[in-house]
Amino acid sequence: MALEMNELNEIIRKVTEEVCSRYGVCDTPAASAAGGSMDPASLAKYIDHTLLKPEASVEDIKKVCDEAKKYHFASVCVNPSYIRYVAEQLSGSDVTPCCVIGFPFGTQTPEAKRFEAQDAVTNGAREVDMVINVGAIKSRDWHLVKRDIEGVVEATRGRAAVKVILETCLLTDEEKVKACTVSKLAGAAFVKTSTGYSKGGATVEDVQLMRATVGPEMGVKASGGIRTYEDAVAMIKAGANRLGASAGIKIIAGPSGSSGDHQCINCGTCKTQCPTGACTIVKNSY
Repeated sequence: MALEMNELNEIIRKVTEEVCSRYGVCDTPAASAAGGSMDPASLAKYIDHTLLKPEASVEDIKKVCDEAKKYHFASVCVNPSYIRYVAEQLSGSDVTPCCVIGFPFGTQTPEAKRFEAQDAVTNGAREVDMVINVGAIKSRDWHLVKRDIEGVVEATRGRAAVKVILETCLLTDEEKVKACTVSKLAGAAFVKTSTGYSKGGATVEDVQLMRATVGPEMGVKASGGIRTYEDAVAMIKAGANRLGASAGIKIIAGPSGSSGDHQCINCGTCKTQCPTGACTIVKNSY
């Protein structure tokens, strides 16, 4: 049953007050989503291998797909025009086809986003990352924000998981809590920090706040500016269980400047000598 405006506003108010009072927005770290090994190669399962540049060619997209299959990244995330091709390239692999919706500003109507999402899943998307309507948040029109997300959730139900991009760099902490709450009420699977196309990306503090708000049963994706192993580990420890990055291969190569801790990730680069000097090559080809 649809929530009345007063009911929705009351739920948002209660959750916001609880989170803000409990975490001081957000001085106390939330529980980490990390579980098991944090060695570099194991981080691949967290990473959405991403290429959203408008100038990306089909050859660029194929390269990203090949890399994702080789290293077993969680997904390949692209613009909608490439999702059919990506789904074909990833068929039979353990990598999920993912595309963005309403990207990068989220200013489309709910009906336009719904159609775009429906088209994406028809073309093979199994995850969709939609951009929230930031203007509606600033206008405190929470019914529009919720309707916008619900349209995408309904269009993809049973076929794709929905991640809601909040563009946290444009929001106050209170708005972040409210946006997370509405995303959860609307049935999204994840909340996500950033598009990577605004004035800021993921921060540890934002990930902590988002995890504190949505709890353990919903996903939190950190994206925007995650370029190193250290960045990735910090986000996971803060509560992220998915990372959006175009630097996935660099991330799983391990800590910056620590060749002594280099771990083989079957990169195929080492033919006669490992560039770090830390590994002995015992085979001539991969």
